[in-house]
Amino acid sequence: MTVLIAAVVLVGVLCTVDLALTVGVIRRLREYEVQRTVGGASTSLAPPGTPVGQFAATTVDGGEVTRDALADAGGALVGFFTPHCEPCEQQLPEFVAYAGALSTPVLAVVVGASGDVADLVRALEPVARVVVEEPLGPLAAAFQVRSFPSVITVDGNGRMTAGGHALAAVRQPVPTGR
Repeated sequence: MTVLIAAVVLVGVLCTVDLALTVGVIRRLREYEVQRTVGGASTSLAPPGTPVGQFAATTVDGGEVTRDALADAGGALVGFFTPHCEPCEQQLPEFVAYAGALSTPVLAVVVGASGDVADLVRALEPVARVVVEEPLGPLAAAFQVRSFPSVITVDGNGRMTAGGHALAAVRQPVPTGR
């Protein structure tokens, strides 16, 4: 009987250790996905020079945004965020600060169920036109976004000029003295 109890305790300890290791591996994989960049551009985003696909979307304030409107404005900064995403929460304050200092248009796309996105929308509305869409929505498809957060710059020709999972991949010095 003592051997049976010892075996059950040993199996329980091994299961607990296995669970802890699995959680650690999942965390590292999430961190790796956010940090995986090559030459400043993410390997999980389309390369610079890729044209943005056609799209039309309605912002949370009822306006319309299209690829052609972004191109006609001379380009834009576009950020993709999703709720319950730790890297998104970490990047959000820096994105908001940077976007607030830009004179070019800023588009923020919040991907998720409508009940979960309110906090992100509230944080982004003062500095960006905000669109809420379901996963695999038309904007994510147009920009070929496959992971979050993603930050992309678009030029006046409707082509992606830079992109990554951190603002550093697209950050340009904010012009002063205008």
